[in-house]
Amino acid sequence: MVDQPTIFADGILEASVNFGVARITLAQTRADGSPVACGQLVVPVVQLPALANGMLSLLKQIEAKVKQAQEQPAPAAPPGDSAEAMPGAFRFSGG
Repeated sequence: MVDQPTIFADGILEASVNFGVARITLAQTRADGSPVACGQLVVPVVQLPALANGMLSLLKQIEAKVKQAQEQPAPAAPPGDSAEAMPGAFRFSGG
């Protein structure tokens, strides 16, 4: 795989559509809680439904993995560890 830029984003700052292209400004939340722009996702509007459906499918897979992990008996957690069961990693099978 070719090296690709990685952007961590935990929100959307703004979005616009011009000439059939959606421009979504991604945001990161600062320590003080305020958002700051961290990159821009540029997608042809005609491809936006496929992208959104892919993200929704990913979310459903994550929810299913979390539910599956919660239904299985968990090994004893270290004292004071209140983290919820979350799969360490899995591959998204989008299409």
